Amino acid sequence: MTGAHRTLHSMFKLIAMLAGLWAFAPGQASAQNAYPPTVSGRPASESAALQSHVYFTPWDDAEGAIMRAIRSAKVQVLVQAYSFTSGAIAGELINARKRGVDVRVTADQEQTERIATSRIPDLARAGIPVWIETRYQSAHNKTMVIDAGQALPIVITGSYNWTVAAQRRNAENVLILRGAAELAQAYKANWERHRGDALPYVSR
Repeated sequence: MTGAHRTLHSMFKLIAMLAGLWAFAPGQASAQNAYPPTVSGRPASESAALQSHVYFTPWDDAEGAIMRAIRSAKVQVLVQAYSFTSGAIAGELINARKRGVDVRVTADQEQTERIATSRIPDLARAGIPVWIETRYQSAHNKTMVIDAGQALPIVITGSYNWTVAAQRRNAENVLILRGAAELAQAYKANWERHRGDALPYVSR
């Protein structure tokens, strides 16, 4: 089995696990808060340490969970951003860089240039390397890969942009996976592929 096939196999098993976790009878949850704030999953594949946590905004504190994950970084944080206006998340990335973590960011060109409250300039001024994606109509990935290749890698993905609106006004989802080593390597490889097509950000 190739590395790509192993990764896909692990992903399918993980999806099956999550589907099983969310099985519940109609009417057991209220319309106000139809889902529990977090779910911790049992191992789905190769690692006994695999954990999954899911957050749904505006009910759950997804921003806080993302910030805690960044604080746990030991070696590296790779970020893919579409829209980025959250000062809290930007601040955690800047703090991570200050404590010696290798923080790198790719960002969508149109969103970075159009939105006056974008935090991309703040990250660049803090010394975080930023690349702007110009190849695509929308660089719509919203991911973070933390400590890929280390003992407890983290992958953050979902519909959630790194924005104030994503937490306070939008209906979004965030999935945080800990210990999924092959998945983290796949997301890191995809980040590197996008970085290779992007242009270095020029501070404004």
